Amino acid sequence: MKVKKIFAKQIAAETAGLLTEDKVLERIEFPKYTEQGDLAFPCFELAKVYKKNPASIAKELAAKITDPYFSEVVSEGPYVNCFLNKKRVSKEIITDIQTKQEAYGSLNIGKGEKVTIDFSSPNIAKPFSMGHLRSTVIGNAYANILEKCGYQPVRINHLGDWGTQFGKLISAYHRWGNEQEVRQDPIKELLKLYVRFHEEAEKDSKLEEEARLWFLKLEQGDERALELWQWFREVSLEEFKGIYKLLNVSFDSYNGEAFYNDKMEETIDLLKEKGLLSTPKGAEVVTLEEHDLPPCLIRKSDGATLYATRDLTAAIYRQKTYQFAKSVYVVGHEQSLHFKQVFLVLEKLGFEWANNLQHLPFGFILQNGKKMSTRKGKVVLLENVLKEAIKMAEKSIEEKNPTLQNKAQVAQDVGIGAIIFQDLKTDPQHSVEFSLEDMLRFEGATGPYVQYTHARACSILQKSNGSAEEPTDGLSDVYSWSVVKKLMDFPTKVKESYEQAKPSEIAVYLLSLCREFNKYYANCKILQEDDQQASRLALVECTAIVIKEGLRLLGIKAPHEM
Repeated sequence: MKVKKIFAKQIAAETAGLLTEDKVLERIEFPKYTEQGDLAFPCFELAKVYKKNPASIAKELAAKITDPYFSEVVSEGPYVNCFLNKKRVSKEIITDIQTKQEAYGSLNIGKGEKVTIDFSSPNIAKPFSMGHLRSTVIGNAYANILEKCGYQPVRINHLGDWGTQFGKLISAYHRWGNEQEVRQDPIKELLKLYVRFHEEAEKDSKLEEEARLWFLKLEQGDERALELWQWFREVSLEEFKGIYKLLNVSFDSYNGEAFYNDKMEETIDLLKEKGLLSTPKGAEVVTLEEHDLPPCLIRKSDGATLYATRDLTAAIYRQKTYQFAKSVYVVGHEQSLHFKQVFLVLEKLGFEWANNLQHLPFGFILQNGKKMSTRKGKVVLLENVLKEAIKMAEKSIEEKNPTLQNKAQVAQDVGIGAIIFQDLKTDPQHSVEFSLEDMLRFEGATGPYVQYTHARACSILQKSNGSAEEPTDGLSDVYSWSVVKKLMDFPTKVKESYEQAKPSEIAVYLLSLCREFNKYYANCKILQEDDQQASRLALVECTAIVIKEGLRLLGIKAPHEM
């Protein structure tokens, strides 16, 4: 934001080096009320240095700051308040967006460096439940934001494709499985077999031993066991990819737990070389007492490796393969201790890049205030929820706009978008209350409201022959200016969403932009033929560009009609 930088540069210069331009930029605020100005700088920090009243410092600073972009600079208590030249600034912002189009708001923080981002990671042969939605959409949005900020994200789906559950599944398939039924509906049938195994094992304890033997065969490379495991993995992944397609999510790697089977011994040898392993009760652990944490378990006394062993191995492999600048794990907050331990063990191994690992935790999806249950086969299938959302969106569109072209595609975009937006408008740390009815409302803080505002802007442009010329002049009325200020703020919000690892910053921003645009639409005759029409239409076009790009960052489509 050029004018913000000009304001910051002048303040920094007047502080004689006490505050850098970047420090001033961080402290500049947007006043709550328009009558207080467009930008504000608080002088409390300078008061500590100058040993003067902050209000006196603000008054002195305000008298020295001037620029053609500023119509007035005044002091109000401890703040320096800057009123921008509305016509000049609005014309420049509009021209900038029209020139850059979807590249508006792009930053070069990452300078092309790679960031691995580990997200989604469902378990093979188990349903893709609502429980996997948050990791999937938060991870996808954050990857898009990283890309917008100049990084090269490497999207990794660390599939849960190994473990004792496969011994149970192979055992169950041999006893009760039907190949044709599994091929027709893989996940449903494999889940049924898995649930039946547990039910039968409660009556017959020998089944658990049988499952252990099958998993041992799998680990030893038994041909039949491997063949079944590979089949279960392939059919599951095929079904998962259908859901990812609906969600508009893609990955660069599907290397899951099994991929690291032949690489873990090297990690354990490295831990031994560094003298980090101790063996209480026969198990191999890395102690973390100095961090007041329990030991990180590397290998059980029976020789079995654990999640930590795989995650350590995966981190080392990813650094060797991608030379990442950062590595992000989008995994629920219940795994916070696990990642603290893994990151600290990598530090103890002497890897400097361990400081660039980040766990991005998130809360639960709740229904009626309770965590959704996935026990005993009672899962809430994500695919069913997505299909229901599309159906409800279709019904709503049928009522509101029955002659709409391409209704099926729009209903899909709106239904899927509603679910994604409901998740992403919430701070990742907080839990999300699930309600399809609330998600699909066309008014309020919802995805359809944002999409509808975009469609409204497109409709105005279509009525004006679908294009907006370069503005003849800037806009200075209160409603236009409110929209311009929001558009001006988009690059800042992109930066904040990256720095805080919160796609919610973009979602909340879009809601506020849409509210200001809809006030503008209600109070201004946009298509009125006068010397300001080109400027008004250009503002509509810029709003459509920014809404569409903001939705894209969240992984949501922006229909032109609804």
